[in-house]
Amino acid sequence: MKRNWESLVLKAMGGRNFRLTVLDSAPVNERYQRLLVDGGGLLQECDVHPTMWIRLWFDNDGRSHQRAYTLVDPDPATGRFHLEFALHDGCAARWASAARPGDTIESTVHGTGFALPDPAPRHLYLVGDAASLPAVNSLLDSAQDIPATVWIEYAHEDEKELGARTRAHHEVVWVPRRDDGRHLVDTVRDGMPASDGGYYWVACEAATTRSIVKHIRRGLGVGRQQLTGVGYWNAR
Repeated sequence: MKRNWESLVLKAMGGRNFRLTVLDSAPVNERYQRLLVDGGGLLQECDVHPTMWIRLWFDNDGRSHQRAYTLVDPDPATGRFHLEFALHDGCAARWASAARPGDTIESTVHGTGFALPDPAPRHLYLVGDAASLPAVNSLLDSAQDIPATVWIEYAHEDEKELGARTRAHHEVVWVPRRDDGRHLVDTVRDGMPASDGGYYWVACEAATTRSIVKHIRRGLGVGRQQLTGVGYWNAR
């Protein structure tokens, strides 16, 4: 498969390429597949951090196509991590469905990077959905002692089976996707308190993310250093 211009640009900007090898594959449910992969040195050469993501390069009818995926349970000692794939139509889902131990895929590390503020925030306010749930879980795992309130949007009931890694001092609100995401926006607006020394992280559909970030900045008066907003996907 011939790499496209995106790959060349990323390499010129310092992107690092690694070949991943599939070690195991198992369904989470009928909509999601979880793959265990060997990172080919990725975890040893790159700083592992919460919400860490990589780009995978798929063959889309002879053309190169890239999609971003969050690392699940990266283990630098073994060099292994999991990746979770939504099984909707597309070249990424087709590849994940057919992947078997020994199969390989090219990946690029570029653009990832995240750290919670120091000193640690008093509270975490996290907003995500099934696509960003691995990143939400990585934040909860890395900040286990910090109280957190989490809103997770779901389009299908079985997306709850992906699981939120909560502790006793974490509150999770599962929000059904309605009205093109406006229901999530309204729910967060009604339930998110004014700034209290917390940290706010929002990663869901792009337009929904923008609306929630706008409310946090203007409605709650939260400074940029207390907020991360990422559009994980686009409904249009």
